[in-house]
Amino acid sequence: MGDTRWGVGLTGGFIGVIGLIGVLGLLPLAASAAEWVGRFDATASPGPAAVPAPWTLVKLNDKLKPTAYQVVSWDGVGAIEAKADHSMALLARPLSVNLASTPVLCWRWRVDAPLKQADMRTKQGDDYAARLYVTFRAAPGSLSLGTRTKLAVARSLFGNQVPDAAINYVWDNRHPIDTRMPNAYTDRAQMWVLRTGASQAGRWVTERRHIGADLRAVFGDLPLAPVQLAVASDTDNTGETARAGFADLHFVGAEEPCEFKPPH
Repeated sequence: MGDTRWGVGLTGGFIGVIGLIGVLGLLPLAASAAEWVGRFDATASPGPAAVPAPWTLVKLNDKLKPTAYQVVSWDGVGAIEAKADHSMALLARPLSVNLASTPVLCWRWRVDAPLKQADMRTKQGDDYAARLYVTFRAAPGSLSLGTRTKLAVARSLFGNQVPDAAINYVWDNRHPIDTRMPNAYTDRAQMWVLRTGASQAGRWVTERRHIGADLRAVFGDLPLAPVQLAVASDTDNTGETARAGFADLHFVGAEEPCEFKPPH
């Protein structure tokens, strides 16, 4: 009779592996790798609620009426609702994220309608039904003298809110998707059209942007670190009214899926 110990050992090992798989199947899954920066709960109160910390209202000009922000449940999604009426103010929070490990920003947004008179090529038309900003700080000594001079002038006019660099993702009214151009007031802020027109207005749409790749496309290899995330509905120049929503803002790895849950 041949030696059957090898076969017995293989069978036992196979059974052991199956048992281990069964045990692992009972263990809780690893925690989400997503870094959440804007998840809003509208169930704590029967109506709209104040925006929670660390989000704060940032007025760019004390003479302007600020856009109004509140937390709401909007078609089953806990969200920030922005209402603009000839107004402008950011809703912003500090941002410290490692773009090497989690470079992708995911979010939902919506607008009731695009603006009619806006045109991001001009200062008079620099308004958007919805916009999302990521701002960056440059490493010390990395900015040229010319750039530092331009920033100093801009900050003397518009305050210290003018960043070293910024990407503004916007819901536009006229320019094609993926249009990119400098802001009408400063080339340190680049405008990037992700949605345009009214075809997707009135419902939630999701976005996924590789911030690291977008940053390189706009500012090259300049060493920049993200320092602030902001959302806004902005109508101070055109005098229009707008309503927008922002929800489920989170960073994930380049190969990881966004973590959107179905509306409830």
